[in-house]
Amino acid sequence: MSFITRRALSTLIPPKGIGAAQDAARMARIVSFYEKLPRGPAQEVKPKGIFSRYQARYFGKNPSATPIIHVIIFVLGIGYAQNYYFHLRKIPQYAMLPIHYADIFSFRPPQK
Repeated sequence: MSFITRRALSTLIPPKGIGAAQDAARMARIVSFYEKLPRGPAQEVKPKGIFSRYQARYFGKNPSATPIIHVIIFVLGIGYAQNYYFHLRKIPQYAMLPIHYADIFSFRPPQK
């Protein structure tokens, strides 16, 4: 093998003593990082806010149709509040008292 071929091959293959210690230190840091990570499945995150608790309860593992009922009740409540504000508050309170059927359909003898 000529000097030129040896020189060309030596530049392609690095000597063993140059970078071994640095690579070993890097690898030790990587190994120590992965050793500190927890093993097994991740813990379930508990919801903290009002909306996240509601979402976890009704949309989580066991979804239900209860949110639809909640939306219907909410819309009816808002509708009644608007109806009261714009219309019902102008009606006197005595007009909203319950009416008994005996008062309406009572038999009265004809007056003379």
